[in-house]
Amino acid sequence: MSLSSIDRVKIDSSDDGIFYQSPRFVHHLSDSFRKRLTNLYSNYLCDHNTILDLMSSWVSHLPTNIRYKKVIGHGMNESELEANNRLDTYWVQNLNTIRNIPLEDSSIDVGLIVAGWQYLQFPERVSLELSRVIKSNSLLIVSFTNRAFWTKSPNIWTNSSEEERIEYVKSVLNKNGWRIEKIFNEQTYQNSLFGFYNSQSDPFFSVVARNNKSNN
Repeated sequence: MSLSSIDRVKIDSSDDGIFYQSPRFVHHLSDSFRKRLTNLYSNYLCDHNTILDLMSSWVSHLPTNIRYKKVIGHGMNESELEANNRLDTYWVQNLNTIRNIPLEDSSIDVGLIVAGWQYLQFPERVSLELSRVIKSNSLLIVSFTNRAFWTKSPNIWTNSSEEERIEYVKSVLNKNGWRIEKIFNEQTYQNSLFGFYNSQSDPFFSVVARNNKSNN
């Protein structure tokens, strides 16, 4: 998939730094989605991993019973990142304006993006950078639901169906050094009325890709 200039346009084209300058210490994802995400991470992440949590916030959704070798965070609000007790280090950067990732080649074991891809205007460049910093044959896990700050999402995201968004993520990754290993497309459920019945909650989408580039 090749993105046009129209695909990259957002309703709110003002400086992203202004939009994210105030911290939001709230959960943007339902409890059932977060639990499913943590469960997914527990199946893929190992305690000896150096993890990159790209486009992160004040929570990383990592399993609480595991301490990883190192967790590096990136985001748009320093106060949120500072409050994230899973991060060993972090930096602030707008990937829509500066798309180079300031990490060494092959320094990361696993990359994570949750509820972030939908804001990337140049995902091709970011996925190429991720294939540089993530070790060869190692993983990138991109997870999302049907929520977003819609005015800050480019047209390619806002004008697509849920199935089309999965195909969009897959297509960009496939063309930029990644081999798709697993797709998760699930409905999550929330306990309601004292647990007597379950109601539908945020759908869970995740693309697990393996770095197919030889970058030692």
